[in-house]
Amino acid sequence: MNEDTFNMSMRKYLKQVGVTSQQAIERHVREHGDTTGKLSVRTVLTIEGHGMEHVVEGTIDLG
Repeated sequence: MNEDTFNMSMRKYLKQVGVTSQQAIERHVREHGDTTGKLSVRTVLTIEGHGMEHVVEGTIDLG
């Protein structure tokens, strides 16, 4: 495994995940008129064919 290639590929993937996830959440909030309260969010990361699953749960405060 080439560490430089792996790290660059990982960063590119994680940037895409972060940007597209933020856009999806913002679009949902706008479309549903959410202005107060909190959103319970859950992200599931899987590696297909490897039996790996990683779950991140959290809360987004709308203010």
